[in-house]
Order: sequence, then structure tokens, then C-alpha cells
Amino acid sequence: MTSGGPVLFRELATVVALLAEETGLRSYQLPYPAAAQRMLDRMVLHCAGLGVAPPMSLPELLEWCRSVSAGDRLFNVPPASVLPESTLVHPVGLMPTRTCLELSSAGAEEAAGTLLAELADRCGPSERFQRCRQFLALNPVVHQHDRHKGGWSREVWSQVSHLYQPPPDSLIVGGTLLRCGTCGLPALLSDRRTPDSLSAVSGPATWCEGETCPDGVSMELVRNTAGVLLLRKPLRVFLALPFRLEQKVLAALDGAAIGHQALPGALGGYRLRGDGLPVRRLHVQVRVQPALLAERFWSVTEPVVVAVPEEFAGSAGYQAAFARALSGGERVVLTGPSGLIHRIRDGRVLNETRTMGGRGAHSDTGSA
Repeated sequence: MTSGGPVLFRELATVVALLAEETGLRSYQLPYPAAAQRMLDRMVLHCAGLGVAPPMSLPELLEWCRSVSAGDRLFNVPPASVLPESTLVHPVGLMPTRTCLELSSAGAEEAAGTLLAELADRCGPSERFQRCRQFLALNPVVHQHDRHKGGWSREVWSQVSHLYQPPPDSLIVGGTLLRCGTCGLPALLSDRRTPDSLSAVSGPATWCEGETCPDGVSMELVRNTAGVLLLRKPLRVFLALPFRLEQKVLAALDGAAIGHQALPGALGGYRLRGDGLPVRRLHVQVRVQPALLAERFWSVTEPVVVAVPEEFAGSAGYQAAFARALSGGERVVLTGPSGLIHRIRDGRVLNETRTMGGRGAHSDTGSA
């Protein structure tokens, strides 16, 4: 993304993510937040240059973000950068899409990393930090009665309680908080309908923060929200959401007797240990935009395996987009959990990524 609409699309993503975090995306009164007003002014000028009727208010701009996609002539984002059908606001949930969060992840993901680094300093011994990290990943939503259940650790809660906060009004409808039955993160029904046991089933008329969860799964209704706390959003999206995949990957490594140690400061990053392994570095990622994921590995200087959900790894389009966005493709291979051990142990498969269309040399920018 170098100029005009593509740059505006990325910057708009950052503004949308910030607005959602600060006040939600549902109602605004003048004066608008400064960053939002600047973005609205820039969009008006951009539309004028294209001969397109501009949005006349911030709510109208956010409404555009539900339907105007990356590939629209308004933004004209190259498909090699972002999938053309991607939007910044989910049409059902009226929340930032995963694409929006990934485009603006320098803020959100950095915040998640900072929070975990501070927690590590607070915890001291590595074993205590790992217990706290696991608690956060497994408990994106906490209710006051959870403290009376077996297995509740006062020691862990004393270390992590500051990372939770009451749910925003935008996630509570009719006094009820809805949780996705697959990812466990907050969910909503279309048109802000009050959920009940019949309607609370994932499908086209529902939204959850995971966004790619399967249809037909019953959701959890949390009716007494007075005692509910939510893990802070950066940690929900960049720690809790990928955690099930991370656990599956680590179990596969354990089953294959491959040692692993978390890389300091890298969410989902691991150093591998074992005799004769051609790959010593592993990253577990759940990203809907393959090119944005590939950007994180432009500057790698050693072989890396990137583990993604099976449905992503099994998508020819996802694999091809990831490969096209890579430089030094022979060093990075994308796989799902089912092919993980084979790809770690067989160094020859590291050359497959290049045959799928790597871009060739690229300046060493970015990091994984």
C-alpha cells in the first residue's frame, strides 16, 4: 500500500479500531473525536477527487465501512495486500472486523505484547507467568461466581485481575451478554435483537469476535451481567482467540518429542529443540489476511514454520496469497496442525513455498 486509497484504507482501519475501543461505533455527537474528524475530512477530499458523493458525518462514514470493501474503486487496495471483499466494520455486529484489527494490529497487538510483558515482570518465575497466561487465554469472560468453583486460584487472580474490565454497553443487549459457543468471545445477533435460547445459534445473522467460527453452534447466554468482567480486547483477540490452536500445536510437538520454549516478546512464537531439526522456529497465528501475515516474516534469516488453522492451511487461495506476499519464501512454510510435524522434520518442504509464487527479494522491514 503506497498511496491514495490503499493508504487511506489502512489509516481508516486504525481510526475505526480506536473509536470502537474508546466509545463504540453506534452513536456520536458533535464534536467528533479529533482523529475521527481528521479522517472524515480526508475522506471528503478523497471522494471529491474521485467524483463520488462523500459521507457527510462520522456515522455515515462508519456505515460506509460496513459495505465499501477494500477492492472498491474508492480504496482500490491491491488484492495482493488485502482480500478484495474485506470490509472494516462487520455488517451484523457493527464492530471492527478481524481485517480492521489486523490492519491496525501495530497498536492492538503491541498493546497485548506490552500487557503480557508487564505481567511477566509482575509474576517473576516463568512457571507462575505461564499459569497466569493460560488463565487469561482460557477465561476471556469471568463471572463473580467463578471464584467459588473448584480450581480457582486466588494467587493467579491477584496477578491478572487488573487485566479485566466490565463489558461495554455495546456488547450487552436486553441485559444479556452473548458468548460464542466455539471461540468463547463476545457475540451479537443482527439488529441488536435480544438473544434467547432459540435465536442464540451462530449463523449468517450473528457476529462474534472470532468471526470465522462455524454456523449452527449454540451460544452461551450470560443474563446476570452485573458480576461479569471481560479480558481486555487486545488480549482477547491476540491471546485468547489463537490459544486453542496453540494448545493443539504444542500437544503435537509433545507427542513427537520435540521440545519447545516460548520466544520472549513474541505472541505465539516458540524456539524448537531436538536433534537434527532443520527448523528451529515456530509461530502460531490466526489471521484472516494472509498477505498481512506474510509481512511479519519478510526479514526472517532462518527457517520458520507458521502454523495456522486447518481451514486456512487447506485453502489454496490463502496459501497462494501468503506465498505471493513473501520474500525469501524458501525460509517460511505455512501449515495446519495436521502437517506440522512432517514440515518441521523434513527440511525439503521448506522449498514448497517458493514454488507457490514468492515475490523474490524484499527489503528487510518488519519482524515476526
